[in-house]
Amino acid sequence: MILLRTASLLIVSNVFMTFAWYGHLRNLNDRKWYIAVALSWGIALFEYMFMIPANRIGATELSLSQLKILQEAITLLVFVPFAVLYMRQSPRLDFVWAGLCILGAVFFMFRGQPLHESRPDTHPATARSGVVAGAIRNSDGSNLRVLPERPQSVGEHHHAAAEDRPLDTDKARNRTGDE
Repeated sequence: MILLRTASLLIVSNVFMTFAWYGHLRNLNDRKWYIAVALSWGIALFEYMFMIPANRIGATELSLSQLKILQEAITLLVFVPFAVLYMRQSPRLDFVWAGLCILGAVFFMFRGQPLHESRPDTHPATARSGVVAGAIRNSDGSNLRVLPERPQSVGEHHHAAAEDRPLDTDKARNRTGDE
């Protein structure tokens, strides 16, 4: 559900972004550049009103890399119809090849990684108080009461997969001091 909500908000955000970035090329080409900048900024405000919540929602279950590649896939999904229908560009086979490359990137970013990893809360303020995974626990492990889950920052939930780690383990050990 988080992935669907994130993707939906990113699609809306990308529609605004695409118009802010490229719409002026069709509509304001005969105007001064600073008029296009002012209007694009106005459109970009709406982009950010959808993009910020999308990224905050997505960051509760997706890694930063997954969020970025999802954004790129959606950008292409929005851009191709925009280029063909609105900017009247002729469709090209290059759109298909670019789309396949992006789909490959999506595959590699999402393969074998669960969208949500259940693990204890590691935030220092809540770790000392006994809050674990959104609940206060007695010493025997039973719940006293359930708390609303607080959003995690990207660094709190992303564990580097083997694909993200350096290939040269000797260099990695020397950097971290592990031997």
